[in-house]
Amino acid sequence: MQTKDNHNDADHLFKKRHSLAHLLAIAVQEFDSSAKLAIGPVIDNGFYYDFEFSEGKSPSSDDLKTLEKRVRHLIKQSLPFTCVEISNTEALSMFKDQPYKVELINDLAKEDKKLTTYKTTYEGKEFIDLCAGPHVENTKEIDPDSFTISHLAGAYWKGDEKNKMLTRIYGLAFNSKADLDEYIAKQEEAKKRDHRKLGKELDLFVFSDVVGKGLPLWTEKGATIRRELERFITDEEIKRDYKHVYTPDIAKIDLYKKSGHYPYYKESMYSPIVIDEEEFMLRPMTCPHHFELYLSKPRSYKELPMRIAEMAKLYRYEQSGELSGLVRVRSFCLADAHIICKDSEQAGQEIEKALDLIEYVTKVFGIHVGVDYSYRLSLGDRSDESKYFKDDASWDTAEEELRSVLKKRKAPFTEAAGEAAFYGPKIDIQMKDVNGKENTAFTVQYDFVMPGRFDLVYKDSDGKDKQALVVHRSSIGAIERIIAFLIEKYAGAFPTWLSPKQVAVLPINDVHFEYAAEISKALKDAGIRVHLDESKESLGKKIRAAKLEKIPYILVIGDKEVEAKTVTVEGRSGNLGAMSASDFTSHIKKEIETKSI
Repeated sequence: MQTKDNHNDADHLFKKRHSLAHLLAIAVQEFDSSAKLAIGPVIDNGFYYDFEFSEGKSPSSDDLKTLEKRVRHLIKQSLPFTCVEISNTEALSMFKDQPYKVELINDLAKEDKKLTTYKTTYEGKEFIDLCAGPHVENTKEIDPDSFTISHLAGAYWKGDEKNKMLTRIYGLAFNSKADLDEYIAKQEEAKKRDHRKLGKELDLFVFSDVVGKGLPLWTEKGATIRRELERFITDEEIKRDYKHVYTPDIAKIDLYKKSGHYPYYKESMYSPIVIDEEEFMLRPMTCPHHFELYLSKPRSYKELPMRIAEMAKLYRYEQSGELSGLVRVRSFCLADAHIICKDSEQAGQEIEKALDLIEYVTKVFGIHVGVDYSYRLSLGDRSDESKYFKDDASWDTAEEELRSVLKKRKAPFTEAAGEAAFYGPKIDIQMKDVNGKENTAFTVQYDFVMPGRFDLVYKDSDGKDKQALVVHRSSIGAIERIIAFLIEKYAGAFPTWLSPKQVAVLPINDVHFEYAAEISKALKDAGIRVHLDESKESLGKKIRAAKLEKIPYILVIGDKEVEAKTVTVEGRSGNLGAMSASDFTSHIKKEIETKSI
């Protein structure tokens, strides 16, 4: 478990949360005396504890309230927490009936770590848990109204789906009831914005167990958003001298052995497919494909930097428990590119340009650094040769190059060891979803391994062959992930340029339909996505339906509009009044072309 040493507010809150996890374990053992205890760590918004309940004793949602009431009663008894250091032998004896604790004890023994327990005496009984701490000295430090037992979930022991599924009980905990209430209110708003909920309500995408987990199916409306994003980034990259290509979704396994991906990423790749006695694989990345394109003919220094880009369909095996809507899927489309450079100076310039592109993209989306995203310098773990290519000098050079780029841009960033790709460090743009979970959205990577593996050379000005360097970058990230983020950011109300339906034309009744159809056709001919409501519903119901679909503009057609050859326009910012069809067309086309948000 995590530990904290300082005595500031954050550390004290950590202790409160940790102590609440132990009190929950007491309540659970009273609920099911045969329950097996696993782990109970602190998390960002509270705590959880994993249990294996005996047959027929798994708690229901109603039982959570009973457990919460019991924890609250324990808090009010002013119970002390006492730390006791014990030997490995003592620990194995003490927890002999707790198999998960025994496994942890044995794991810690291998690391030669000292063992500590925390004891809580209550109502003439003792509860002792294996724990690194720290805890509050006494439960009177905890406001009994500052926490709640929130929900249940399944969790594999040690996060491995090959292990037993345990029951995880989550709790929310803060310094005061006011802080707790504020957090719960924010979570309620987050639920309304959750891309999984809105994606279903707005009919953007679906999942099918028959098709397979983590394989999204895009409806016409969702496909429209995808298409707009793909056109936007492809056109922008071509303006910036990227060469857009297409390469196959499948390749011989030899390609990934050559690149080195197969041993490093084998667990996240799909099993080989045997065709004509050769093994093929669905591709998890495009870099080796792009390198083979580069090698299709001799290259000169005059051609570099060469920016090879693709809207690439990729396939990766994600564990079932890790799948989450569009954020983590098994099939996705990545706006990928590989930039072949002459030397480190040129590579540094291309990294700068890649970040310029990313920052342009985020500006278009209305995404702001420090608010919606942050920079992370992801470093390698030099000691782990099973995950990282061994070349300390190259790691030093590459990491310092990326660090200097971020410093030069005066971009605030954090550093994270062990988050690099196996072939080099990277700059990750980290975004948080509405639930506060952080994911990598865009990436710029420095690669000093692949050029050697693929013999990526060019003829220099002196006529000699020299080895190139490679910059990997993802400008808009995975289309699936960025759409999930944008759904949540806009709460489903996409900017007009991205909206699946941009205008709803609503004739008040049948006599207005002919003119409404003329208006719809004129807008469609101008390249605007129009929905003509042909239903027999009342105008009020038609307007409500259009607003539920979050269509940016509503055009009402009645007697007055037919007679004056106008339309009455309502936008998200309010009623814009009557205007001619041509004036409205000019208005909305300008909004679409400028990608106004």
